[in-house]
Amino acid sequence: MGWQQVYDPLGNAWLSTLLAALPVVVMLGGLAWLRWQAPWAAAAGLAAAAAVAVGVYGMPAGMAASAATLGAMTGLLPIGWIVLNILFLHQLTERDGSFGVLQRSIAGITADGRLQLLLIAFAFGAFFEGAAGFGTPVAVTAALLIGLGFTPLAASGLSLIANTAPVAYGALGTPILTLAKTHGYDAMALSAMVGRQLPFFSVLVPFWLLVAFCGWRGMRAVWPAALVAGVAFAVPQFLVSNFIGPELVDVIAAVCSLGCLTLFLRWWQPADHWTPQGLQVPGAAGNSSAVAAAPTTGTAPATVSLTRAEVVRAWAPWGILTVFVFCWGLPVTKTWLNGWFAPKFALPGLHELVVRMPPVVPEATPEAAMFTFNLLSASGTGILLAALVGGRVLGFTWGGLVRAYGATLWRVRLPLLTIALMLALGTLTRYSGLDTTLGLAFAHTGLFYPFFGTLLGWLGVALTGSDTSSNVLFGGLQKVAAGQLGLSPTLMGAANSAGGVMGKMIDAQSIVVAASATGYHGKEGEVLRYVFFHSIALASLVGLLVTLQAYVPPFTRMVVP
Repeated sequence: MGWQQVYDPLGNAWLSTLLAALPVVVMLGGLAWLRWQAPWAAAAGLAAAAAVAVGVYGMPAGMAASAATLGAMTGLLPIGWIVLNILFLHQLTERDGSFGVLQRSIAGITADGRLQLLLIAFAFGAFFEGAAGFGTPVAVTAALLIGLGFTPLAASGLSLIANTAPVAYGALGTPILTLAKTHGYDAMALSAMVGRQLPFFSVLVPFWLLVAFCGWRGMRAVWPAALVAGVAFAVPQFLVSNFIGPELVDVIAAVCSLGCLTLFLRWWQPADHWTPQGLQVPGAAGNSSAVAAAPTTGTAPATVSLTRAEVVRAWAPWGILTVFVFCWGLPVTKTWLNGWFAPKFALPGLHELVVRMPPVVPEATPEAAMFTFNLLSASGTGILLAALVGGRVLGFTWGGLVRAYGATLWRVRLPLLTIALMLALGTLTRYSGLDTTLGLAFAHTGLFYPFFGTLLGWLGVALTGSDTSSNVLFGGLQKVAAGQLGLSPTLMGAANSAGGVMGKMIDAQSIVVAASATGYHGKEGEVLRYVFFHSIALASLVGLLVTLQAYVPPFTRMVVP
């Protein structure tokens, strides 16, 4: 016997919406303002969601428990699996000392923290987003930045801000392809439409990232580098998304941005120099407080000369990681590995028993609840193999690798618990219909729907932690609402994904991943407060662009039929 979702259980849209928002308010409020530890905030949000789902929406308690279990399992695989193994690789390079050599080699390109941000957080992170997605870029770039001397808060927050513009095409175009397949959009049209929205922000984000790091004064001194990084990413992003397809957009754009910026920095360096942490300011001896960034005039500090063999050895594990992650992200690899081992399990008491109702879907539709144990094809497995190969290259014995892995597992035990609880919360809100109640509130904004429909995508990613999941959740609603309001369904489907990328920096799992990678566990609330304004502001700018594309020439000419 199925259970039909109800989207206005109180018979009052305003009250139902406020109640549906309660679990998110409890979790984010506890995390950011009450300064609870992340596991406690996630557990409180989950408890609130269960109370509302069962007590108000009438969801059977067994179904609610199964939904939370499915979310927890999804949190551990693939998200937790990625975090565990990328930190294992990081620990190996730190124990071996090669990470220090890596830092010095990056300083050989530039010792300026602003330019290191552009190279690592923006360009290098975009490559990992395009190849793997699902938390990999934030984990990698945050670990690299903390090793270069950035404070844990800055490394976490700035990695999250940088990981925005590439997200819609992450994991070889998975969000776009999933949206098209699930809700009947044309994949190429969606790819092209998103490619006419995000390039504006691909140019903007490097400047925004620098202002967040070092303020307007610090950004002005390196604006040529920010422009090179942004334009070299945005132009390929537009061309590939419009004329080739969504699969390789991020990979090609990231390689172009990284290559162009590196070449540019061979002959140009800023007149001043900014370090990731506070400096000893002349006349203020003994002041060693760490800040996001601090300026000093003159040239960058001299670095110790490194041999080519040392540099190659230090970069080897990360080069191996790049190869493995890219190969694991290829559809042909995933299909082949899943053919060997990828058992699927239907969640008892949940699978096809929750029925989604109009207007979210055209007709009553049972909701699948399957968990695929795709351990072989998961990105975290590719990262683990890369870490093992890299560890052997660095000279670790098999016994040493096992001991290091055990130490890493113990270190991330609480972050893994937090990720499981966060995903349990998000999955329960989805199956209970709480998130759909919030989505329908956005859909009733009439003329302003292009703006608020974009924020709906932002909300979806903030709740689920995934642009792909947000597209699955709200892609159908966007299509229905656009048809009712006389808007282009392709425009609003793309807006859901483009707006969603700005929610990536405040979703709970991304924050936990960043905090774990920088050893900042327990301070997730600080990270959330650091990035919250940036997320809202950038999402609003995407909403304004979509509104212009919906109503105002010549922007309307950008809309793909």
